[in-house]
Amino acid sequence: MISRYQKQLREKFLSAPETPPPAPWRPVLDAPVGGLLGIGFAAAPGTDRDLVMVVSWSGHGLFDTVTGEKLDRDHDPAPEDSTPNAVPDLTCPGLGPVAGTPVSIAGLFGGGLHTTTRDGWTLEVVSPEWPHHRVLLSGDGGTPHSTPHGEGWWHVYDSRFSELRAAGFSPSGRTLAVATSSDLTLWTRPAPEAGPTNDATT
Repeated sequence: MISRYQKQLREKFLSAPETPPPAPWRPVLDAPVGGLLGIGFAAAPGTDRDLVMVVSWSGHGLFDTVTGEKLDRDHDPAPEDSTPNAVPDLTCPGLGPVAGTPVSIAGLFGGGLHTTTRDGWTLEVVSPEWPHHRVLLSGDGGTPHSTPHGEGWWHVYDSRFSELRAAGFSPSGRTLAVATSSDLTLWTRPAPEAGPTNDATT
């Protein structure tokens, strides 16, 4: 039996409409990726630019998180490298500009992405209608349980049609990613300088 508080929380999450992340976040990519298994972040050599590696049943892909450009594709990785569960640390070999560098992959086989940034953004995944997951972004460093939707927190993704694989930030905090069994969605922002404020979220 759920408590009154749990019931109110569930109703709050169910009533919150899906809305884009606030400024300074901007959309980069919303692309279908059939059979997606997981994703992981890497840094472009010689820069502080985020790259995201996508692992699916049909191969591996590498995307630029600022432009959304696909940088490289491997349709037929070696069997021992094709999925992250082949090694104990859930990695796959990088490709393109990060070839030869192991990339940690979060998704179907385990692992996870960062759920906070150093300047106070927080990501939370809730399931008020399990097995469907909703991704919530909070801009005040806390959980979205006390402020109105659209002021301190935002329901940024609803995986009502596909299974959620991973959701989180890049290690730099500049990229926000949501991966499902069928899609990859990315948002980016400038390099963080200070914590988010209400002025930055309107």
